Amino acid sequence: MNARNAVEALAALAQESRLAVYRLLVKRGPEGFAAGEIAERLDIAGPTLSFHLKALNHADLVLVRREGRFLYYSANFERMNELVAYLTENCCGQGTVACAPVCQPAVANKPRKSA
Repeated sequence: MNARNAVEALAALAQESRLAVYRLLVKRGPEGFAAGEIAERLDIAGPTLSFHLKALNHADLVLVRREGRFLYYSANFERMNELVAYLTENCCGQGTVACAPVCQPAVANKPRKSA
């Protein structure tokens, strides 16, 4: 992921309704929800939800699949993980021992650079 992609993803999430939609989809997992189910659970009007889903899809944060006449939306977990990795890639990059516990999940599988 590059800085531009990260900014697009963060901008898409920087709105209360879109953040709520995304968190709901993350909670649901790969199965996702039909658009109508999302609208019902979050009490968002259909046209408004469509606008928010389009923004999340444009940022590649959600995946869409058609089943019959229904569109199902799910979180793009690969993209989510890329964003988190991008945000934390320099965590404890200076080798400071004090921050190691804070960054542990991000650096657990990444070899440390020598200072």
